[in-house]
Amino acid sequence: MMKLAVGEVVSGYRITRFLGRGGFASVFLAQHEESGNKVALKVGASAGGGRQVTRLLEVTSRRTPEGISPDELPADGVFFEPRGVRIDLFDEQEVHAMLRAEGDLLSNCQHENVVTLIDRLMIDGNPVLVLEYVRGKTLREKIRSLEGIHLNWFLAIVRALIATKAAGTMEYHGDLKPENVIVKPSGKVVLLDPAMRLPDGRMGTATPHYNPLLLTDSKADVMATGIMIYEILTGTLPFDEVPWEFAGQQKGGETQRLSLSYFFSYSPPHVLNPKTPPELERIIYRCITVPTYGLEELKGDLEAFISKA
Repeated sequence: MMKLAVGEVVSGYRITRFLGRGGFASVFLAQHEESGNKVALKVGASAGGGRQVTRLLEVTSRRTPEGISPDELPADGVFFEPRGVRIDLFDEQEVHAMLRAEGDLLSNCQHENVVTLIDRLMIDGNPVLVLEYVRGKTLREKIRSLEGIHLNWFLAIVRALIATKAAGTMEYHGDLKPENVIVKPSGKVVLLDPAMRLPDGRMGTATPHYNPLLLTDSKADVMATGIMIYEILTGTLPFDEVPWEFAGQQKGGETQRLSLSYFFSYSPPHVLNPKTPPELERIIYRCITVPTYGLEELKGDLEAFISKA
């Protein structure tokens, strides 16, 4: 995989700072030598999935190529096969193919709440995405620092997902989680890093704690939204053993139905946080467990709850 260093100049961009990393990519802040414009450069990373990324010893906001804070959850590689799915490593060529596919996706997806693709580079055979640099804090950082969380942010996310789906530019994000939501100083939210995927659907990325059924449609985003709200209310995640053991299997018998029922038996938010509003708890329940509860229904329920608050 390609390695960049602070101070290095690549294709007219000077690397100024390391911004962060996930399971399959690293992101660097860079400045164009001529225009002075700041951008984020996304390149393939050497570790093959979140389970392979080195964890630092303590929760920290420090960002380093050597490891990540233990409260962060990078995506894993998912292979979709006839008998179900498997979590595995991607090789270098697979990562490159998915970075190119992500560039295709973002080049068509023009929305104020989705990070903008500025350019695509090929450096020494490595695809590099030149992205808008979004100044602000991730939702993970806000959770970590116990800052106030606003449900309006989630409503803005849902509205953006409805708009991009209706336009046919992004059918689903697929990797919604606190690390991939940036809140700008103005309060505007911007979505980063849609799940990497190939057009043939044979492999992609997902973060099982927020997409435990490894869904590849907009229900994945609905479920992730419910899980993020649950996490903010309770300080924990509803599911530990993820993904669900039958994720990706098309034919469901009694064994699978019983397994899913058992899997969904998470602790209700009010048990962990007695101040949880009942209406918000119902929204979370529908997001996670009701298959027909989609983005439009979630938007309506969030609007109704916020209007009464």
